[in-house]
Amino acid sequence: MKVKQQRPKLGVFKFASCDGCQLSVLNLEDDLLALGQALDIAYFPEASSRMEAGPYDIALVEGSITTAEDAHRIRSVREQATVLMTIGACATAGGIQALRNWTDVESLKQIVYPSPQYIQTLGTSTPISVHVKVDLELWGCPIDKGQLLRVITDLLAGIQPHLSVDSVCLECKRRGNVCVMVAKGVPCLGPVTRSGCGAICPSMGRDCYGCFGPTDGTLKGSGYPPNTASLARQFHEELRLIPVEVVRRFRGINGDTESFKRESESWEKQM
Repeated sequence: MKVKQQRPKLGVFKFASCDGCQLSVLNLEDDLLALGQALDIAYFPEASSRMEAGPYDIALVEGSITTAEDAHRIRSVREQATVLMTIGACATAGGIQALRNWTDVESLKQIVYPSPQYIQTLGTSTPISVHVKVDLELWGCPIDKGQLLRVITDLLAGIQPHLSVDSVCLECKRRGNVCVMVAKGVPCLGPVTRSGCGAICPSMGRDCYGCFGPTDGTLKGSGYPPNTASLARQFHEELRLIPVEVVRRFRGINGDTESFKRESESWEKQM
């Protein structure tokens, strides 16, 4: 996976999302200006009125697919991109809007909208990888801007980016954090959530909500899956969460990922 060295073209595309990951790109500030010297930021509607047509050497894609029009548009983006990188929980896992995947969307349209016949939407919110080939995934809600900078820098240097699948617990250890689940008795998802955020919430004395998705090490060749079953039992037996509360912990920002979905549905049967 390598991009051209002479001012590669970058495109940033949005689908169903809150724009938070694109704002993380803008929050690179001075580093973004430096990247602008090495990259031709050809398409970025969030930041510029300049809309240069593809093809693009690198395409950053934020947001999930929730309409038939989006499903068509992402195929067009894929055709124009040498390297397609999803950024954020919505693009990599369907996002918080994937909660619709356990509901009847048609009934919700009738309840929420005065003229539901004008709402054109799919019954599910799905990640980009369901529709097209994805070359790299940056997890997070939002993504970590430092991680994004390192990945783009690696691509420009012709280096295969390395993305950790270690758990947030390791980041807590590195920062010297006291375990909030042990010390405070809060249901922290850190043991089954991939690193990358810098353990922001536990460092503030709060429990992890799984913003960076499950570790899912087997998908990246590390050989171990997240032990969601053990953690869920800990929530229920030691922290006294009732089944519906366990379901809510796993069915959140990245709830439609395979491991979190499997765990939430197993506890839903106990409700």
